[in-house]
Amino acid sequence: MAQTEKKGGLLRKSSASKKPLKEKVVLMYDEIFMTEDPSKCNPRFWEELFLMKVNLEYLEGKLEALDGEELMKIKDNINCLFQHCIQALGEEHPIRVVNALQTLCALIRGVHQKNKSTSGFDIINMLVGFDKAELCMKNLMESLDSLLCAEGSESLKSLCLKLLLCLVTVTDNISQNTILEYVMINSIFEAILQILSSPLSRREHGYDAVVLLALLVNYRKYEVVNPYIVKLSIVDDEATLNGMGLVITQALSEYNRQYKDKEEEHQSGFFSALTNMVGSMFIADADEKISVQTNEAILLALYEAVHLNRNFITVLAQSHPEMGLMTTPTSPIPMTPVTPLGTTPPSSDVISSAELPLDADVQTSNLLITFLKYSSIVMQDTKDEHRLHSGKLCLIILTCIAEDQYANAFLHDDNMNFRVNLHRMPMRHRKKAADKNLPCRPLVCAVLDLMVEFIVTHMMKEFPMDLYVRCIQIVHKLLCYQKKCRVRLHYTWRELWSALINLLKFLMSNETVLLAKHNIFTLALMVVNLFNMFITYGDTFLPTPSSYDELYYEIIRMHQNFDNLYSMVLRLSTNAGQWKEPASKVTHALVNIRAIINHFNPKIESYAAVNHISQLSEDQVLEVVRSNYDTLTLKLQDGLDQYERYSEQHKEAAFFKELVRSISINVRKNLAFNTLSQELLLKEFSTIS
Repeated sequence: MAQTEKKGGLLRKSSASKKPLKEKVVLMYDEIFMTEDPSKCNPRFWEELFLMKVNLEYLEGKLEALDGEELMKIKDNINCLFQHCIQALGEEHPIRVVNALQTLCALIRGVHQKNKSTSGFDIINMLVGFDKAELCMKNLMESLDSLLCAEGSESLKSLCLKLLLCLVTVTDNISQNTILEYVMINSIFEAILQILSSPLSRREHGYDAVVLLALLVNYRKYEVVNPYIVKLSIVDDEATLNGMGLVITQALSEYNRQYKDKEEEHQSGFFSALTNMVGSMFIADADEKISVQTNEAILLALYEAVHLNRNFITVLAQSHPEMGLMTTPTSPIPMTPVTPLGTTPPSSDVISSAELPLDADVQTSNLLITFLKYSSIVMQDTKDEHRLHSGKLCLIILTCIAEDQYANAFLHDDNMNFRVNLHRMPMRHRKKAADKNLPCRPLVCAVLDLMVEFIVTHMMKEFPMDLYVRCIQIVHKLLCYQKKCRVRLHYTWRELWSALINLLKFLMSNETVLLAKHNIFTLALMVVNLFNMFITYGDTFLPTPSSYDELYYEIIRMHQNFDNLYSMVLRLSTNAGQWKEPASKVTHALVNIRAIINHFNPKIESYAAVNHISQLSEDQVLEVVRSNYDTLTLKLQDGLDQYERYSEQHKEAAFFKELVRSISINVRKNLAFNTLSQELLLKEFSTIS
């Protein structure tokens, strides 16, 4: 007997003499694509259709093959199919519901593909008809809401979320997707929260739910009152917020794990051996090849939660049970998990339910630590556009955190000490830090370490000016909190001072190249004012009097850089060019730094001459500094401890529009409706009556 093969909706026998036979569902699709009502000849047509296994490829292909005119001719049948799909969602038989959900996905995608140039209203008319749109979409959203909230099949919930993600991302710019008006009116917000608050649902569907919420929040957010923004901003249920935090933590942890695995694989490979043979001259180039695609979708979800909901700030420092030591899960891990969707779905189907402890002494981690590690990876290489966007979003999130009073309280809490192993870019002039030697410190130290690391490692030809400005602003905001609350942080401030001075040196060395693209004086002024902050208020927040002495020592030791900066800004501020005003601001800001240099340098030279010492030691310079504070005169500078608060709508709208567009494209690209095979579904729904 000839064997039968199946391809593209055709059943064909191996014998070439016979014409290929079409599947029954394909024949039924063909009837829908006729102008006649398919139920005229067969009253049970729609009932039978949803018992047939959906052929997504054929249905979408058929829709795409039609031109606009041909599609309009079968509009009534398309409307009819859409409406019968919605009716089928209320059926008791799960197979009918599954087939209806998959058919809806194919319809929405197929019609949108065909009508890219037309307006959203035409799409609505084509799918459901203007006259029935409101009622049909209400019924659709209510059915999806019921399926998501029911205690039934996890597979159905998964398909519901995929359909919703399909609805949201059919257009690159989600704000032009008029179908979403119905998703705004008929909210599924509570259903999303329910998924996040339940451990089982969260493990199965948390990723899709969080990405969906992040996208819905961004629908026309600057033009109208978006109900998802309003509702997200007032959520105060602890289980829900912790659930959302856990989903984000797990996704970021998965990224960190993948990167670490690739890094270890890279280091133990042939190239590593070769590098060891010829020396470390190629180490930077070698490490650039370690690349794990970034996950902007989950990062956007974290941003929206931090930016919109003050209650979520508590989640950042919350140690989840799943995040501590490996424990036996209370409920079994599903055997056929659904691959999460987003910008970059994790490579493994199951995201680990626990992050390995950082150290034997530190048994828990939290979302902030995981996020800082993620940031330290993506901020290493900003040449890639996705990483640049990710790096910028990381700094925006840290900006929001640095402005929040409660966040600052736990960042600076001496009773909350952690070892945070940040990733450091391999550089020829420094050794890789040993993870075991990391001290336990308040979390703000890790934030400052991350900022210092960025400052040190990105002084390059393609200078990321915007990221540097954000970086310096974060440091400034943390210092403002320390000054205000008189927090004496035991931190290696010298590393920060040294990084800032080297940054000024870089700006001066590359003045001509950088000025062609950037106003470097904005950044220089911010750096100088950080030093002014330490000079003016350092005695209130530096850990010891000797720390304040060390600040003066660093300024005096590196005085040549400040002298050169003054010469540069003085030259430009006395000319009538475009940089006159910004350069003159830096000139005025340098007044106290120059006063310190001009006051102490002669005294140090005098001390050296009297004691016949050609080169003074650090202790000897510090002795001179301590002995001559009394005669130093400084000017009081206003506004050093004030800053402009972060505002998304006025300054970041263009960035977020482009970011959401990129995420929408990636989510759509990764969206797969056939992740659940028909065999698995049949097995799950074997009790169909």
